[in-house]
Amino acid sequence: MSGGWTYLPNDPTSIDVDRAFYDRLAATADRETIESFTVPIRSGMAWEVPAGHLCRIVAIDGPQVVDFNCWHRQNPRERMWAARTRQLEGTHVSVHNRLWSCLPFLRPMLTITEETIRYGEDEDGGRCHDLLGSRCDPYVTRMLTGEQFDFNCHSNLTRAILPYHLNESDVHDVLNIFQVTGINQDGFYFMKPSPAKKGDFFEFFAEIDLLCAISTCPGGDLSVALWGPDAGDPLPTCKPIGVEVIRLTDPALLEGWSQPQPPAYTGMFGLRMPGS
Repeated sequence: MSGGWTYLPNDPTSIDVDRAFYDRLAATADRETIESFTVPIRSGMAWEVPAGHLCRIVAIDGPQVVDFNCWHRQNPRERMWAARTRQLEGTHVSVHNRLWSCLPFLRPMLTITEETIRYGEDEDGGRCHDLLGSRCDPYVTRMLTGEQFDFNCHSNLTRAILPYHLNESDVHDVLNIFQVTGINQDGFYFMKPSPAKKGDFFEFFAEIDLLCAISTCPGGDLSVALWGPDAGDPLPTCKPIGVEVIRLTDPALLEGWSQPQPPAYTGMFGLRMPGS
């Protein structure tokens, strides 16, 4: 490690990932698709993934950027925490990385078992599947362009979760699946066209009962700029996305696994002072 200290455990085994376990899940043929659907272009959809199941997000028709949110199904106050996940896992995620939940829960919500892009790092420092940026939204669109547009990812995610009695305030910073991003030499966020090809997928294992939601980004594959002097119409680049929920049919595959628990912190907020 160079560049100063970062978020590292005293005992590396405390947050270790059992890679062999997740590799077995990724490779097994003992699986059954129990739900599958297609999310149309410029829209959103929410669905449930029970703990111990797999979920696959598929570029069924070619490159398309996907904005992803997730919550604990029984308690949606527990939701993905993009900032802490960046610190624990990195700015971009791939196989064996996890998405972590917010305080006071702070536990792995899901673990990535496979993703077929395997982009690595390009000449500009760009990587795929990022936690750097957030969702496009109608507020920033209005601010930057003066236009009223309501098929942004924020709006799509909001509509997707309304049937679950959630609302706009429950939408949070996203994982951008199939999206290549980085930080340029001036310190600004950049985006590149999606490298996904037809049939590419992003698959994860649900560590707890999940409510998931995605938006098929109105920017499509991001080959056309959304804002600025070079902005164009990305509609021709927009494609649908497939979703599959998968049950593991061999119970032995989950032997030794259990749902992660929150840290055993006592919650003594303000009751003790430093040094007491």
